[in-house]
Amino acid sequence: QVQLVESGGGLVQAGGSLRLSCAASGRTFSSYAMGWFRQAPGKEREFVAAISWSGDTTYAADSVKGRFTISRDNAKNTVYLQMNSLKPEDTAVYYCNAPDKGSNWYSVRGSADDYWGQGTQVTVSS
Repeated sequence: QVQLVESGGGLVQAGGSLRLSCAASGRTFSSYAMGWFRQAPGKEREFVAAISWSGDTTYAADSVKGRFTISRDNAKNTVYLQMNSLKPEDTAVYYCNAPDKGSNWYSVRGSADDYWGQGTQVTVSS
């Protein structure tokens, strides 16, 4: 059983930075793509960023491109989301995602078969 545990959320002022971490266990971490999603109050969960199994290829949503960076450390079975220049509209619960299968970044689709962490709250004050 795949388990994902996020950490690093919190309260930050606009313009500040946070780094989220997601520790994975239960399967060969380095064989699969990983991703981050978020859900703001009253809104649907949305894609944030994805990374290939090797970390060589990443993709980010337009809303965070240039501000957020996804990375991974396969030796530590951990994926990260570095968030800079945070805005109040980034306020959401952030979820780590592990696709059921696939090693390329586009395997991260947020499907029902995927594995999800419990979420970590990020609040950006203006």
